[in-house]
This record gives sequence, C-alpha cells and structure tokens, in this order.
Amino acid sequence: MRDIITMPSVALAAVAMAATPALAAEVDIEATGPVVELQVSQQVVGDPDKAMVGAGVTTRAQTAVAAMQANAAQMDAVLKKLKALGVPDSRVQTSGITLNPQYQYNNASQQPRFLGYDATNTVSIELRDLERVGPVLDALVASGANNLNGPTWGVIDDTSRKAEARKGAFDTAMAQAREYARMAGYSDIRLLAIEESMGYSQPMYERAMAIQTASAPPPPPMTPTRPGQVATTVGLTMKFELVK
Repeated sequence: MRDIITMPSVALAAVAMAATPALAAEVDIEATGPVVELQVSQQVVGDPDKAMVGAGVTTRAQTAVAAMQANAAQMDAVLKKLKALGVPDSRVQTSGITLNPQYQYNNASQQPRFLGYDATNTVSIELRDLERVGPVLDALVASGANNLNGPTWGVIDDTSRKAEARKGAFDTAMAQAREYARMAGYSDIRLLAIEESMGYSQPMYERAMAIQTASAPPPPPMTPTRPGQVATTVGLTMKFELVK
C-alpha cells in the first residue's frame, strides 16, 4: 500500500533574455524568450519491507590485548546467534572496530586515572521479516550485545516508487510552467533543462496494534517496534523557455 504526496515547492527564476546554461549537462541552450525555473518534489509513501539495525559489543580490560580477546569471544556469540536466527551472512556486515584507552578525569590538579581499554565491534544487520525485529534485538542482547542502534526502515527495491514519483514531479512541473506561460501572455513552453535529486524519509505513521483477548496468555516481554511507512522522494529542477 502506498500513497502519493505532491510537494509543489516552486521557485520562479528571474525572467531573462540571455542564454541560459543547463548546468547538469554543461551545455548552453539559447533562449530568446523569458525563462522560468521550477523546483517540484513528489513523494510516494508505502510500507517498508526491510529494517537496518546495528548491534555491537563493547568490552573493557586492563590491556589492549585482553580487551580485544574478550570482545572477540563475546562478538562471536552474537554472530552465532544471528546465524541461529536465520539471518544470512550476506545481510550482516562489520561496520566498525575500535580500541581506545579510557581515563577518569577528576580535576585539573590531579593526574587522570587509567581505567582500561575499551574494545568495540559493531555490525550492521538487514532484517526482512519486520515482525521479528523486536525479538531479534532481544535475542542479540541476551547473547552478549550491549550496543544497539536503529532500526532504520527502508525498501529493498524502490525502483518503481522512484519512477512513480519522478513522473508525478515531471507532470506537475510541466503543468505549472504552462500556467505561468498563460499568465504571462505566452502560448506554450520549451523545456531547456532537468536536474534530479533523490530523497528518502520516514513519515511517522503508526500501524494499528494487535489487540489480544483477555483469555489469551500474556506474551513474553519483548522490545516493541512500529515500522510505520517510508517515503521515496524525487525532486526536479526544470527550466522552461516561454514561447509565443
């Protein structure tokens, strides 16, 4: 399910009689009539079908080697849990490994106290069963993960949504340019240039929560998640010459 949202953020350029450059293509196009520049955005909103989460392990020890060894053992348990949960290796990617000394600073007159070395290993995980995002996060924490971030909701393939948004933005810009031409006493328009920009956002629309009957046993506690909906946005900057 998806909705279309038009955002006609329109900018009218100064009317010019001189040549107008099409910057995106780096080509000069001569225009003998006034030039109008429009900026139009179109959103296509729909349900996400993937979630990106980050999970990691931070360990502390008095030596760098000990911190890294403890981290490796704990992170190995997290990765094994992901495999046991059925997450393919191709959807798990190491996103960062850090090792830093930690100090406690009391005041300027005292030397900082060495606390140890912190080792951190983090992975990015792509989940495609959105109903399992919360349980997966809980299982990762139970297996030793002590750093979590996300989820970030998205679409595996948004090609069709981009095409739909692009067409909507294009049609809107064409209609607005012809309207400016009529208001200025011109009969038509000539397209001079198109520049495209992509955007991705996450409108906070919540899905309805499931209601359980009083007779049903209470579910085990787990981290709740709400995918909401995501928006694919295409923005176009289009230049038109007004013609008689």
